[in-house]
Amino acid sequence: MAEEPKHDDGTPLPEITGYRLLRVINHGGMSTVYLARQHTLGRDVAIKVMSPQALIDETSRRRFENEVRIIARLEHPHVVRIHEVGRTLDGLPYYAMPYMARGHLGQRNFGKSERRVVEIANILLSVLGYAHARNIVHRDVKAENVLFDDADRPLLADFGIALRKDWGGARMTATGLAVGSTAYMAPEQARGEVVDGRADLYALGVLIWEMLTGRLPFEAPDALSMAVMHAQDPVPKLPAHLAHWQHFMNRALAKQPAQRFEDAAQMRAGIESVMQRSVMPALRDRLQRLAPMQQYAKPIWAVCALLAFIGVGVLGVEYLARHRATDAAVARNEAAATVVAHNQVTTAMLEPLPESPARQAIDAARKQIAAGHLTTPLDTNAYTSVLEAWNSDGSNEEVIELVANLTDAFANAIAAQIRDGKDARAREIHAMATALAEQTGTSGSPEYLRLRRKTEAAVKARFEDAAKRHDQDEAQRTTQLVSDFGLSPRLAADFNSRVAKLPSQSAAPAAAGGVSEDNNKATVAVSRTPVTRGDYARFADTTKRTASLCRERVSLLRVIAPRDWRSPGFSQNDTEPVVCVSLQDAEAYAGWYSHKTGQRWRLPTAEEAHETPAQSGNRAVSLWSRDCAAGCGRRFASGKSWRSASPQRPLLANRGYDDVGFRLVRDR
Repeated sequence: MAEEPKHDDGTPLPEITGYRLLRVINHGGMSTVYLARQHTLGRDVAIKVMSPQALIDETSRRRFENEVRIIARLEHPHVVRIHEVGRTLDGLPYYAMPYMARGHLGQRNFGKSERRVVEIANILLSVLGYAHARNIVHRDVKAENVLFDDADRPLLADFGIALRKDWGGARMTATGLAVGSTAYMAPEQARGEVVDGRADLYALGVLIWEMLTGRLPFEAPDALSMAVMHAQDPVPKLPAHLAHWQHFMNRALAKQPAQRFEDAAQMRAGIESVMQRSVMPALRDRLQRLAPMQQYAKPIWAVCALLAFIGVGVLGVEYLARHRATDAAVARNEAAATVVAHNQVTTAMLEPLPESPARQAIDAARKQIAAGHLTTPLDTNAYTSVLEAWNSDGSNEEVIELVANLTDAFANAIAAQIRDGKDARAREIHAMATALAEQTGTSGSPEYLRLRRKTEAAVKARFEDAAKRHDQDEAQRTTQLVSDFGLSPRLAADFNSRVAKLPSQSAAPAAAGGVSEDNNKATVAVSRTPVTRGDYARFADTTKRTASLCRERVSLLRVIAPRDWRSPGFSQNDTEPVVCVSLQDAEAYAGWYSHKTGQRWRLPTAEEAHETPAQSGNRAVSLWSRDCAAGCGRRFASGKSWRSASPQRPLLANRGYDDVGFRLVRDR
């Protein structure tokens, strides 16, 4: 039996349900990061476990967990996502995130690629601008928190100590030290004062300095001395070949927040100004690669001068040997020789102009947009290709046109996902469209404004459809999209006022068939819509409930292509009734939903279910009822379905059926 992994001091690694911790990846004063294997999905993840000293009481631990859950809602393509938040068996808070095997920024050398430094800086500014707009300050921007995925894209990690600005106050550790890494820490953060996004921009300035020079702007033997240097010492001078960055650094590393860049957009404009004042980064990179040849420059010119002197002597001898050639002939010969020599020098010293560094990315982006590969697959999609082209040559007219084309494609994709009820995917595409606009400075372009209008129109259309069907749940879900996409607060207010007037699950009007009476004349509230795939997915994800087999008429199909609620054999979106769930699954959902809402929900009787038929697209769906058949080994499914014209069928209670869903009722 293999020996269980341990810390260096021999103590066992923490135990976390659902994971096996393999080894320590990194260790700090507040936490330890482990490489772990997640049992259910068979994947490697990184798990950050907070130390007992960092969160000393239950109040601080719960606050930390709430903060992490808020951070987990960030949807940006260059943010390391948080998979799960929980506690170890010893009660220490942890969160799980993807394992980035390609390391962090501090392990790379960018000294010969200024273009790559600018590219990474702009990506990080996109992330910080996105977070700051949502009142979230990272507070620990440093090289170790910039990780690279399998496509070699930089992602910002560890928002775990991030602070929402509206919570107020500077967070301190139990020992009274400010949170963060002193090597990158803004002076006001080191003093424990209230910080805002400008502290993150200061840290990014330190990181840019480190990428450009290979070292930190301030270096000290201990954390306290380092903090004092950040607070008091003047900004150092950059090497001569990086002098064009000095003005930018003086502002980025200013001691007072008011003297720094105001926000991420202003800092990005500062970087663009640096690039405009300097030699093209691509050319500088090439010259730096050719730098070793400079040691031979003087000897080569000396040899050329000697050869030229010998050549002149030979021409002089030939001239005297010709005796009395006419001055005109001599002049013509000398002129011809000069032209030939000039052409030879020109041919030897000039190389053909290189192809635009953006050319390959431009061609790839055009094909990917045409094929609809906007954000996937990870390594070959239009989003990454367009950004690569932009970072290579942002002034190229073809690149500018590509940004516009991709923005239009994003607009159509977002509208389609909203229309189909695929909200998570719509939010993901919208986040990438916003990141593209921020990184390319096109937030005010006609294309991006058109994207905003199309997004709002799609949200309005979906809300109107839900209101027309008196579907309060769907209307509420659609209202949430208003804030998710940053639409008008007045639109959200209008939606909320209208949602309040729609029939709810707890007060469905009898005229619409939402309320029936049992034999004791006690009224019940019947949910107007069946439980949807999206609703059931949240239940299954939370409870980790195993999917039931979906019964097939031909048993061989269960072996070749087994069905369940995720894959019933036909296409469904998240707003359609879930099918392929057993009656036992439905009862488990009712118990979970009752606990979640604090109200008692149950499956309807056959009569209640029969009075409120369901529909899944063009497919009629029967509904489970709690009425027993054959000693309760079978239960009745009420209503005609796309498979059966029978108004009531006794079915096995432990199986799912691709034409049977369920809804809930609540006794009033």
